[in-house]
Amino acid sequence: MAAESHAPTAGEYIVHHLTHLQNAKPNGPFDLSVLNFDSLFFGIVLGAIGCWLLWRAARKATSGVPGRFQAAVEILVEMVDAQAKGIVHSAASRKFVAPLALTVFVWIFLMNAMDLLPLDLLPELWAWAFGVAGHDPHHAYLRVVPTADLSMTMGLSVSVLLICIYYNIKIKGAGGWVHELFTAPFGAHPVLWPFNFLMQVIEFVAKTVSHGMRLFGNMYAGELIFMLIALLGGAFTLSATGLGLALLHIIAGSAWAIFHILIITLQAFVFMMLTLVYVGQAHDAH
Repeated sequence: MAAESHAPTAGEYIVHHLTHLQNAKPNGPFDLSVLNFDSLFFGIVLGAIGCWLLWRAARKATSGVPGRFQAAVEILVEMVDAQAKGIVHSAASRKFVAPLALTVFVWIFLMNAMDLLPLDLLPELWAWAFGVAGHDPHHAYLRVVPTADLSMTMGLSVSVLLICIYYNIKIKGAGGWVHELFTAPFGAHPVLWPFNFLMQVIEFVAKTVSHGMRLFGNMYAGELIFMLIALLGGAFTLSATGLGLALLHIIAGSAWAIFHILIITLQAFVFMMLTLVYVGQAHDAH
């Protein structure tokens, strides 16, 4: 006889929505064999959509009066190019760095914007489409905001670190960069080499960790607030209290969604700017 189903408690609801669609249960916090399929899927799809939008804008560009879509993309491109010129002073490097920054902004904005979808919409569609646990949405694990996944944001920040190392070697040469690792910031005396190297390693690690953690923390917090607001709607009944909570759910959800548009845009901009700053620092010699 099947077990009787029951409505989840508030704690169960939140834990459920914080559980990824994975290939296995993680064996510790650093189990690299576990893949978050939902974050990978939505990240790849949104990245492809972002590239398609930019390609479409470039293909449709005209020298005459631009349409609204072309005008919006041109404003965005000019903004990113202006920031890149002010931070990365090498014109040759900007040919790669400026488009990279634009792609980063658009991609992260699209991933952040998934937070604006109704919380249970895609998990319920997933359960219905694939028959997950007998079409029970409470057992359809699916997190749709890739940037609320620490593995995604840290992957992005590590990619930026690798680009910075590439430009350090390209601009300064392998020998010049190694020399800088051991002689900056305290000086070239051999006694100071271990301290210089330690400080350089700490700087690289701190920038990479803070770069990924900042984006993850903001989007994770925003996701939690949407979950708490969704619980108000789940308390709907025909009583005065239930109707009041349902009305509060609509008002709070709408207000937070409007405010969240600013947050998702700002977080994409901050991540893009820090990418430009770190790449620009890779061009500077100590």
